[in-house]
Amino acid sequence: MALDTRTDRRPSFAGLLWGSTVGKKTVMAVSGLVMLLYLVVHMLGNLKIFFGADEFNGYAHWLRVVGEPFMHDEWTLWLVRVVLVAAVVAHATSAYQLSRRGIKARPGKYVHKKARTSYATRTMRWGGIILGLFIVWHLLDLTTGTVHTGGFQEGRPYQNVVDTFSTWYGNVIYLVAMLALGLHIRHGFWSAAQTLGVGSRARERLLKTLAQVLALVLTVGFVSVPVAVMTGVVS
Repeated sequence: MALDTRTDRRPSFAGLLWGSTVGKKTVMAVSGLVMLLYLVVHMLGNLKIFFGADEFNGYAHWLRVVGEPFMHDEWTLWLVRVVLVAAVVAHATSAYQLSRRGIKARPGKYVHKKARTSYATRTMRWGGIILGLFIVWHLLDLTTGTVHTGGFQEGRPYQNVVDTFSTWYGNVIYLVAMLALGLHIRHGFWSAAQTLGVGSRARERLLKTLAQVLALVLTVGFVSVPVAVMTGVVS
């Protein structure tokens, strides 16, 4: 008689969490907040361009040596990059799987043809795609210099930024992406607060106002750089 050597393996807590809708929404919320924190810091760093080439290039150099001598050259920068890549992948994956799960849960047909997704949902979906494509372009333009126009100069980010925003298409790509970012943050911050249990009737107005302020400040902050180059304030 053959013996059944199989053992019942219980799924891990992480597996159960990721497999649930609540878990995917939690991953999406936490990864979104990680990226939001980075965006605030990144915007503040970008604004240093208004203080001149030496200030901006010096800041870019500091990013490469921050943490020394405990951290080796660029280790901290690569650590931040790894965390951001993980956050982007987790955010995009959970968003895609939640979207597919929602589609499968819908009835096949409706008696009246009516859009079942709200404006905010459609904005988040297309905004996420636009931002994903923008991140790829942004890295190839100002990090690796692969698609940079005007001759990419290693160690001279000020001039590289000016070169990019001296082209009409560089401005169009950036401005469209930043508008999409503002809309994404406006809805995403509120959704994250609800998912993480921070939202309530008492805090609803405060959280919505905070979401709008964050979206506005980040959009204006990021957009100010290409506008400054286009108007000659930065050159």
